[in-house]
Amino acid sequence: MFQAWKGKRIFMKTLIVTGGTVDYSFAVSYRKEHNFDYCIAADSGIRFFVQSGIQPDEVLGDFDSADPAQLSQLRSNSKIIFHQYRPEKDAVDTELALRLALEKGSSEIHILGGTGTRLDHMLGTVRLLGFAMEQGKTCYLVDAYNRIRLIRERTVLTKSGQYGDYISLIPLTTQVTGVTLQGFKYPLEAYTLGGFSSLGVSNEIVKEQAVIELEEGILILVESRD
Repeated sequence: MFQAWKGKRIFMKTLIVTGGTVDYSFAVSYRKEHNFDYCIAADSGIRFFVQSGIQPDEVLGDFDSADPAQLSQLRSNSKIIFHQYRPEKDAVDTELALRLALEKGSSEIHILGGTGTRLDHMLGTVRLLGFAMEQGKTCYLVDAYNRIRLIRERTVLTKSGQYGDYISLIPLTTQVTGVTLQGFKYPLEAYTLGGFSSLGVSNEIVKEQAVIELEEGILILVESRD
């Protein structure tokens, strides 16, 4: 499980699987690659755990979209902690799962199933990444083709460690000032990103190390591949 020192958690990596589109072979491989300390299923995200034979640590949601048989199967396991909510609530299941992960002391959170056909849910989840960022934690929204996070300070990427071939920087705040890009195919120097522009979309790392600098604001950093 999580690493510990003198009885305290010093690093905890948590996986959340929610009810969007999940590529199962990718998700199983991703879980093995990252060796997560804790797993949370949000509503119909239980499907991944049941079908892959993986036991989540906690399950939550209003379960309006969960398969009753799969839900019953997990409920029969006394080791799994359940949280059930009414459908009429002020937060989507992914937000509840993210809040739970942070309450558990997670240092790094990865969300699978947060992308798919429901664009409204995906956009909402991108904004939820800021909830973790405000608490000084790293949170990724991931699928087989994209890895998304929010940044508001100097960030270093490596060509060997990038998730895909393309890097896109999209302002989350009205504008992001002092954007400087080094090691990219399309560099910038103290530029203000904002307004109705696609300037930051589809850049590429051309050196082993690429650096993103910014003065004020928040960027959506998308690493993607075709």
